[in-house]
Amino acid sequence: MSGCIRFTVHHGTVPSAAPATPSPRPDAPSTIATLRPGQDVVGVFACTRKDRLMARSGTPYLALELRDATGSIQARAFRDADVLAGRFERGDLVRVAGRVDRFRDALQLEVRQIAKAEGDAANPAAFLPVAYRDLDELEGFLESLAGEVRDPELAGLLAALLNDRELRAQWRRAPCSRAGHHAYLGGLLEHTVAVGTMALEMCQLHPRLDQNLLLTAALVHDLGKTREFTYGAEIGLTDEGRLLGHVELGLRLLDDRGRDRIDDARRIALAHCVLTHHGPDSAPGRRFGSAEAIALYRINALDAAVKGAIEHGIAPASAINP
Repeated sequence: MSGCIRFTVHHGTVPSAAPATPSPRPDAPSTIATLRPGQDVVGVFACTRKDRLMARSGTPYLALELRDATGSIQARAFRDADVLAGRFERGDLVRVAGRVDRFRDALQLEVRQIAKAEGDAANPAAFLPVAYRDLDELEGFLESLAGEVRDPELAGLLAALLNDRELRAQWRRAPCSRAGHHAYLGGLLEHTVAVGTMALEMCQLHPRLDQNLLLTAALVHDLGKTREFTYGAEIGLTDEGRLLGHVELGLRLLDDRGRDRIDDARRIALAHCVLTHHGPDSAPGRRFGSAEAIALYRINALDAAVKGAIEHGIAPASAINP
């Protein structure tokens, strides 16, 4: 019939204006920023708090804080608290299964299962701060600076260090500190390139400086930091980092790699620069033995102080720790 509209009814179906929003899958990875009350959670998080407390009923429970790159959340494990507690430690990256509730106007995660994360899931770069600058580019700068060292013995030492794949990976990964300047993954590489660049410029301004010595010292002065830190929920200290410190660790590493490559006089001059790069008070004799040692100390302190001011604000001179 002309001018009529024909409707067709499909029995058993209900038309909908828009598709329904699917509910979160219990096995889908979760980030803290996207958590909602009533949501089931499965994910890997950093455990930054772990306390065993007692409920009013006299039964133990775990009070936890979990964190990822998007935020943090308080968590509680009420069932099998002591069993679960044995599966991880504070500072671990942990795999968690639980459900989000609202408690006192804040989100809280009730944990059903929790254990230390293993394998590819335990990647600190997903939970710790990372350098803004491109690390591949910084490694290229590091290699270029090393190429400016013409002394065959010192150039051979740098080549041996740069060709060590394990050391190179640690050099790229390490921070400079845990709470001071360059306190993020890749911070050591960024600081090393900055100090090396300024050392090269200093030698252009003062040609009587030994460029080979100063530039080598600039590139290796913090090398001990490759052995100083641990990585998990937070940046921690290795036993040798806590007991010996990065200067001693760096001197041992250089002595091990340079003993058969560098003559004694050159090796001692390099060690002195590394030993005094925090100032003469940090070394036996309490005095600088070369202009290159003074230059390295000043350049290192300059980069640390400027970077610290940019990241944390202006601090009293006594609070700056290069």
